Amino acid sequence: MEDAKDRVICNLKSARARKKLSQSELAERVGIKRQAIYDMESGRYMPNTLIALRLAKELDCRVEDLFILDVPENGQPVTLAEKARFTDGRVSVVRIRNRLVAYPLDGKWLHGDGFQAADGMISKDGGTVQLLQTEESLKKNILLLGCDPAFALLSSHVSRHASDARVHCRFASSHAAVKALAAGQAHAAGTHMHNSDAAESNITLVEKMLTGTKVMVFAFSMFEEGLMVAPGNPLNIRTANDLARSDIRLVNRETGAALRVLLDDYLARAGVPTDAVNGYDNLVSSHSQGAQMVAYKLADAALGLRAVAVAHGLDFVPIQAVRCDLVIPYDLLDLSAIKILLDVLQTHAMRKELSSLPGYDASCTGKLIGEVGRG
Repeated sequence: MEDAKDRVICNLKSARARKKLSQSELAERVGIKRQAIYDMESGRYMPNTLIALRLAKELDCRVEDLFILDVPENGQPVTLAEKARFTDGRVSVVRIRNRLVAYPLDGKWLHGDGFQAADGMISKDGGTVQLLQTEESLKKNILLLGCDPAFALLSSHVSRHASDARVHCRFASSHAAVKALAAGQAHAAGTHMHNSDAAESNITLVEKMLTGTKVMVFAFSMFEEGLMVAPGNPLNIRTANDLARSDIRLVNRETGAALRVLLDDYLARAGVPTDAVNGYDNLVSSHSQGAQMVAYKLADAALGLRAVAVAHGLDFVPIQAVRCDLVIPYDLLDLSAIKILLDVLQTHAMRKELSSLPGYDASCTGKLIGEVGRG
């Protein structure tokens, strides 16, 4: 493996020459030996943060002026998983098998009002990417697609377990997540299809969409799905029949979303035609967007989770408890970050925090649900 010092350009000698300082003089000012200055300038030694800061202070420059990460200027071939209009070219990048896959850093990555650091800069034609981190670091990153908001907790626990491992979580419906997994554009997918009969609906979806790929399916969480409504439920929404009332405005999820499938089944069982529901064709793309519509009084009911409703100060009308599963290709199980993720699922800390979320149950977390496909 390439040593980290071989990827750093050291400008210490030129900066020292501009200040007309000898190696010995600079070493004395910084409080280190002259040999250390010599080793840095010859590329044999990299200083720690404190020494680098002292050097920058004495030479009246920035640390990044002295030590520069040698990132190749030439872009590498990349697969852009989602077409998007870029305003700045920033992308999140993961290596999946033998190719680089990039996703735009759009609203699906945002947490609060902050921005996530990019892994690379995409070219204008979307065909190449200039990496902003090393290949070695990239190997320790994995991408999980899905719409369980608790995936963010899983990502944090993985980083606590191993500081150099990262799980990128990007919002996607169950169908979209499994479809991307089938296309080799993710390391893992989350799906939470409800069971309408004795069959395991998550397994059924995986069997349908992942052909020719052997995968393992692990339970992640159980959570309550239903309708998020205004505080106090002023319109007294209780059943599917209520959604046909003219005074109730619903916001729905897109085709392929597990909650949309649940709603359609819910309405069909109650004998309510979809065209009788005010707002059935008004769509939002996430739980949070639906909750915001209700919170801002732009809708009276939205599909979502109890935990999301509570987080937005809303009331909740439960429909069904559903299990969210993680789908992981068999050939990716040996990746270090995947191994850490599976270990984290078995930890008391992960399960305790997951269970603390409103409407969540972690009693199934980490359980092997099944294997699908052939290797």
